[in-house]
Amino acid sequence: MNMIIKPQDVVVALKILASGWPGSFAALGQGLFISASEAHAAVKRARVAGLLRPDSESINLSAIAEFLLHAVKYLVPVRAGRRTRGMPTGFAAPVFAPHFRVAPDDPHILVWPAAEGKSAGLEIEPLYRTVPHAAANDNKLYEWLVIADVMRGAGGAREREFAEKLIRERLESHAIR
Repeated sequence: MNMIIKPQDVVVALKILASGWPGSFAALGQGLFISASEAHAAVKRARVAGLLRPDSESINLSAIAEFLLHAVKYLVPVRAGRRTRGMPTGFAAPVFAPHFRVAPDDPHILVWPAAEGKSAGLEIEPLYRTVPHAAANDNKLYEWLVIADVMRGAGGAREREFAEKLIRERLESHAIR
């Protein structure tokens, strides 16, 4: 079976990593604002890619680590666009903000465009179009998506180094559970 991984497959894998398997494709899709059939197809591709274990809905921790650390930047690289309102990502997101000084009017803040967004910044394309809605409803998923964005290029060397540390620490504690 030859399949190409899509950005939404990474979002699905990160949702399962953040919250565990919700019990059905319908519930998974609902949590990500995608259809059950989209969720099913994404799980299938994520299994083939090795992000999920074969014949299950559990995360392959070593594969997701390798993917986030080395490959996600090639799947959907960050390209800053126009100034807009949205949901902060990269170094301006809550998971990074305590560790990096961010002024509210910093012109380098990156955001996912979202009508209900409270931050102004340069827009970047999220991994998948429904990411802002899904992240607004799941803080753990939001953190993983922001970490993935930094690894995609939504930050400098210091932010990337910190994101790498977060990935390793979080996956290590996930393995202990």
